[in-house]
Amino acid sequence: MKTARGPLRIAGMSAPPIYPARSTDLDRAWLEVDDDALRHNARVLRARAGVPLLVMIKANAYGLGAVDSARALGLPFADQDEGQNQDQAHVSAADRPWGAGIASLDEAEELRAAGCTARLVCSTPLRAEELARAAALDLRPTLHREADIAAWSALSPAGALRPWHLAIDTGMARAGVRWDGVTPLRRILAAHPPEGVFTHFHSADESLVSREQQDVRFDEALAALMDVLPAGCLTHRDNSGGIVSRTTGSPGQLARPGIALYAGMFADELGLRQVPHLRARIVDLRHVEAGESVSYGATWTAPSRRTIATLAAGYADGYRRHLSNAGVVLIHGTRCPVVGRVTMDMTMVDVTDRPCAVGDVATLLGADGHDLLSTEWVAARGGVSPYELLVGLALRVPVVRCTGLRQRA
Repeated sequence: MKTARGPLRIAGMSAPPIYPARSTDLDRAWLEVDDDALRHNARVLRARAGVPLLVMIKANAYGLGAVDSARALGLPFADQDEGQNQDQAHVSAADRPWGAGIASLDEAEELRAAGCTARLVCSTPLRAEELARAAALDLRPTLHREADIAAWSALSPAGALRPWHLAIDTGMARAGVRWDGVTPLRRILAAHPPEGVFTHFHSADESLVSREQQDVRFDEALAALMDVLPAGCLTHRDNSGGIVSRTTGSPGQLARPGIALYAGMFADELGLRQVPHLRARIVDLRHVEAGESVSYGATWTAPSRRTIATLAAGYADGYRRHLSNAGVVLIHGTRCPVVGRVTMDMTMVDVTDRPCAVGDVATLLGADGHDLLSTEWVAARGGVSPYELLVGLALRVPVVRCTGLRQRA
């Protein structure tokens, strides 16, 4: 959120009109984040995994606001005893996440400063110089080097070991000890046991063969360490792709959904609901004649006399330039094609024979009426990753936290 007062909160967004009318904040473009949809998705993933969730809210909750998403998901905050954390009432005790995943100390600091008391696991390896700060933030690092494990243990108070998780690389080749190289860690693990052990899949939703291979490798590593791991050690392996690829639940004690929480992928397969909705107002209308072009590079030429609407959002607002001549927006629930190149601050769409006026609202991503432009669909239209599309949505637009947005049946 770009203003000091924090995200706007609007409940009952399904009541007509579906768009807020606070011109001081929403006179140009904004991003609505549907907290009900976020909670729904978490419930679906919890039920499918069959184990508690370690929800990934790294990268500012995939661009949708880490602190507010953590609250919406029912993670604990210091102010909840004072009745200020109203989102706790929307999440049953069984559905509350075990903890949250972040990727940097700055992300952890933002959550702690907001009063978040949840278990926080850092999925990115930390340098030795960062461990003291991690301890001060009550963070669970993911470690795999003997020297780092010893250094982390040295930061523990007398008689207690600060929790940490052992990262095992089973084929991602990004971080962690190789599955076939865990034996040298046995002695230090016996002396300084981890709270959890995990691996990360690289293609679980694309290739069952690859997931099964990584499953086997992880099981081999666990077997090699079985007698030095503590009783009750938490194992976790399923990311969103792992959860969706299984039909009998996730193995281990935790599952780690990320992109699926925000319905960036697997919405149709799992019945997930759209979380982000990017809106922009029409700020200009004009006619162009046959043969005239629109936007930079003259990449689109009118085949006949057309009416063009200019929307007050462009790639600086997260609507990717890749959607030039490919994107679609909703105006009064009707699809209108993007014409010409998406510019930094504005996007042009063809609204010929579609009644609209300056000030009307266009939906560039999300739901309007009975139609939906899902994150995955919009990303595919632009040939970009849903991950990239999500994390760039709130570059400068204000964020509105909503409940009860109408979703397509």
